[in-house]
Amino acid sequence: MAVENPRRALGVVFFIVFVDLLGFGILIPVIPLYALSFGATEFVGSLLIASYSAMQFLAAPVLGRLSDDRGRRPVLLLSLMGSVIAWSLFGIAGSLAVLFAARMLAGAMGGNIATAQAYIADITPPEDRAKGLGLLGAAFGLGFVFGPALGGFFASAPVIAVARDILPAVVPVSEFTLPSFAAAVITGLNLVVAFFVLPESRPPEERTASPERESRLEQLLTALRTHGLGAMIASFFLASFAFSALESQFIFLTNDQYGYGATENAIILTYVGLVLAFVQGGLVGPLTDRFGEYRLALGGVAIQVVMLAAVPFSPVFGTYIPQFGALLPVGPVLPPGVLALLVVMTPLSFGNALTNVSLNTLVSRSAGDDEQGGAFGLTQSAGSLARTFGPALAGGLYTAIAFWVPFVVGGLLMIPILFLLGKLDREVIAATTA
Repeated sequence: MAVENPRRALGVVFFIVFVDLLGFGILIPVIPLYALSFGATEFVGSLLIASYSAMQFLAAPVLGRLSDDRGRRPVLLLSLMGSVIAWSLFGIAGSLAVLFAARMLAGAMGGNIATAQAYIADITPPEDRAKGLGLLGAAFGLGFVFGPALGGFFASAPVIAVARDILPAVVPVSEFTLPSFAAAVITGLNLVVAFFVLPESRPPEERTASPERESRLEQLLTALRTHGLGAMIASFFLASFAFSALESQFIFLTNDQYGYGATENAIILTYVGLVLAFVQGGLVGPLTDRFGEYRLALGGVAIQVVMLAAVPFSPVFGTYIPQFGALLPVGPVLPPGVLALLVVMTPLSFGNALTNVSLNTLVSRSAGDDEQGGAFGLTQSAGSLARTFGPALAGGLYTAIAFWVPFVVGGLLMIPILFLLGKLDREVIAATTA
């Protein structure tokens, strides 16, 4: 390890990844409605969402190899600078084509996660590497919790009114552009901090051009043909593919059914993020000790089969809920349909958290000690591909058939996972069942 203070460097990387994901999360409640403002259909808006994951899938191995050859620090700084440009371009976009260009650039720069993981591997001994990578996962989770909340704040009417008073007239200010500029500013500050405090973890004498390897797609196909591991990778792909129907169509649904904009959606997404963080950070450990990863995976999938399909029917369920008025002394009055939506989203988020953590653990258990990085790389690749093609299919179903179809199809796609998990070796099941 070339870094003099690895713990400080680990904290810096945590901060960089957290703020990077914070900037990304700010735009989650904004992007779909921004696309609609340019006259796009829900299908085209879904392609805009999917373009990020597509470029991330393509760019991550390129940036990773470049960091092996040129060092981690310059690649991380380059990716942050690219993100500043992307989010700024997003804010001044005057057409749908520019939105796509900005989103794709942001996705390519988002491939820096592979470099951040490599940085942690550089500065941590093998026995502490899992903790370091877990800290990186925590940065992801926190970014997705606080990002949408900030996005809703910057898209709110009072903040927009203040911005119009203090910003020059040449700066476009709206519920779509202001969160974009906020993401650019936050990422820019992140770039400045990283420039001054992030040390290089890979000294010049250790830098070598990475050998040619199989493409990630070839690695995935090889893994799918591997007994045991193939079933778990396929399960992870299907789970990500099915849940992407919710991720990509949720804001279209709330906009159509409740007339919700970026601020209202940000509140709901922040609540979902808190549920996910609570389950992953507090409940998964004790539940795993009690039931084991295999049973939790089955339970999480079963919950999602029902609840994912139930999401679009929340307005119907709301007809059976009385009007309670304001839930708190200060705040909005939630319509019964929205309360029903939150009731459905709570177990759905719980089931998704159980599924993701348990499947990742099952994949990790199937790999040797020297194969952990490759195993997790496969799940990331499967997730990226799923989030590339899933939103496109979901958007097509939403536009061409009906708003409820992608959610029901997503629930149905969870069912094959139960059969795939049922085919695991008895030894694997016994080892992961308390």
